[in-house]
Amino acid sequence: MRGERRRAALIAATLRVVEAEGVAGVTHRAVARAAGVPASSAVYHFATLDDLLVAALTSATDAYVEQLRAVAQRRRDIPAALAALVADGTGPDRHRALAECELTLLAVRRPVLRPVVHRYLRALSEAVARCTGDPVAVRAAVAAVDGLFLQGLLDERGISAAEIRDVLTHILGEGC
Repeated sequence: MRGERRRAALIAATLRVVEAEGVAGVTHRAVARAAGVPASSAVYHFATLDDLLVAALTSATDAYVEQLRAVAQRRRDIPAALAALVADGTGPDRHRALAECELTLLAVRRPVLRPVVHRYLRALSEAVARCTGDPVAVRAAVAAVDGLFLQGLLDERGISAAEIRDVLTHILGEGC
């Protein structure tokens, strides 16, 4: 039990380090310091930096996948539910979302992270597919969610849920 708590603390600390310094700031020593544990603990639980990064991205992805499954179960007004997720992520808690986005983009260079990103994309696609059987519309909506998320992070004010909903409704149609 103690090992699980320490592992969870190290994962949370990894996200905090990425929030503060970017992925380049992630070292076993920096993560251990942020978690308030000896550096040897970080190496014991996560032999490589990739192990740390995968665990941090998996933790964040698990939360998103759970939210996306809840959206998919609603079966109505999915654009509004997705818009709320994006707007919330690019709002006041944007530092955490920025860390998650940076880890997601790192998957382009580090293939070990790709399965985690693909799991998120599958969950997002499944939620959007509740609105339409058109695979092109699903892909367009997924691309719009990701693009609007990034645009919201780039704009200090974020993007309003209403604007995001309007874009998704335009792609998916009114009946969603």
